[in-house]
Amino acid sequence: MERRGSDKRLYFGVILIALGIILILERLNLIPESLADLLISWQMLLVGIGILSLIGGNRTAGTILIIIGGTFMIPELISVPHELRRIYWPLILVAIGIAILLRQRDHLKSGSADEPVPEVLDNNSFHTFDDFVIFGGREIFVNSQALAGGKATSIFGGIEFDLRKANLKPGGAVIDCVSVFGGCGFKIPMDWNVRNEVTTIFGAFTDKRGDTYSDKYYDPSKTLVIKGVSIFGGIEVKHF
Repeated sequence: MERRGSDKRLYFGVILIALGIILILERLNLIPESLADLLISWQMLLVGIGILSLIGGNRTAGTILIIIGGTFMIPELISVPHELRRIYWPLILVAIGIAILLRQRDHLKSGSADEPVPEVLDNNSFHTFDDFVIFGGREIFVNSQALAGGKATSIFGGIEFDLRKANLKPGGAVIDCVSVFGGCGFKIPMDWNVRNEVTTIFGAFTDKRGDTYSDKYYDPSKTLVIKGVSIFGGIEVKHF
């Protein structure tokens, strides 16, 4: 887990260096302004976020972001007929649906082969979770008694997990978050220790337990690691 997080930070550092070099070359008139505008655009931002998500292991969100950014980058590279531009969003929806189906197929294959499928304790209770929200909101109740972690992705939306009835597996759990113009919230028991490993870009990570949280509640054997990236979004931990 630690190695993957380190790799993600390494790649993010490379992206920042590349961005700086592009700006320097553009200022020195060594590359066309049109090319610089393409490389430094919201489309490329989505592609970059998607790549970081793929590196972090969140293939569904990464693929979706790359599809959206890449699709809207095409008109900047070639001339696209107006009729084709009109069906851009339907094409994107189809591509996202295919990505989700492929992700589900891969998950089922991996679960039927070497990796065990997360055990269902009862309705809405799993040892791991993988949820994402796009242009919407969702609240999820998790009461696993051996929570290993999961993945949470919110894009222009919000997702909140209620973990107050859950227990961590021995050694703790890791949750990987991707929040882009959205938010991820976690309601957790007071005795959990939270380790923040989130990379924020015009975003924030906040622990709102505040004065109600003190050393008397702290249990070092119950550590929840929250990692990932927040871009123009927020990741929040609270008790109530």
